[in-house]
Amino acid sequence: MSSDSKKGIPSNEELIEELTKNLESSAIKTDFSGGDVSHHSESDSEVDTNVNEENEIRDEDYIDDTLLKERDDKLPEDKKRELLQEALSLKNEGNIKFKNQEHEEASKIYTDALRTCPLIFPNYRAIFFANRAAAKSNINIESAIQDCTRAIELDPDYLKAYIRRSKLFERNDKLDEALDDLKKVLEIDRNYAEVAYNARVLQEKINERNEKLKTEMMAKLKDLGNMVLKPFGLSTQNFQLNQDPNTGGYSVNFKQ
Repeated sequence: MSSDSKKGIPSNEELIEELTKNLESSAIKTDFSGGDVSHHSESDSEVDTNVNEENEIRDEDYIDDTLLKERDDKLPEDKKRELLQEALSLKNEGNIKFKNQEHEEASKIYTDALRTCPLIFPNYRAIFFANRAAAKSNINIESAIQDCTRAIELDPDYLKAYIRRSKLFERNDKLDEALDDLKKVLEIDRNYAEVAYNARVLQEKINERNEKLKTEMMAKLKDLGNMVLKPFGLSTQNFQLNQDPNTGGYSVNFKQ
């Protein structure tokens, strides 16, 4: 045993082992030498999740843009275009799975496409995110919404992504957000008749919801008022609310 070990100082080998034991594979297409591009995934190496329960375990569909950029910076332009074509082929495979209602498999393939496609092709990446959102729509609505948002961030004029997110918001009872997305579509294309119709229907749903909430709120306020007024021999029946048609505000009148 060396003197360093006797003093409790780890050896170089021990330091390297400690620093590298928790490294994860990136699951990104990486080839900087110009040779065949290999596809690494988390399944290529065994990961014991019980070693450190505090370690963050990423979702299987996580896309690390930082690692993608590091890879892209080292690739020549022709290699990036090769990767784009490979990503498009993966998208076509995912579309077939989606049409066959194999949604989980489709989602995984779209993820592979996103891990393959270089960042310099944002419009294509937007399509991959939107397609993955469609595959996830019956699996995880929140995750599907996030994918639509990523697609919109990459392509702010991507109408299909807004429409898809609007439907997901509506299914998740987020009617206001759903309407906002339809309004955005109409800002981009005011002649989109189907969206204009859906926006009117959605606005009616929001109005009905708001009226219902207002009725429920007034009923609760009435119950509270009766409880407060009861010791004085009064009730809310002694008060009359009158709405001003011009301002929408209310005035209260007392009646015996």
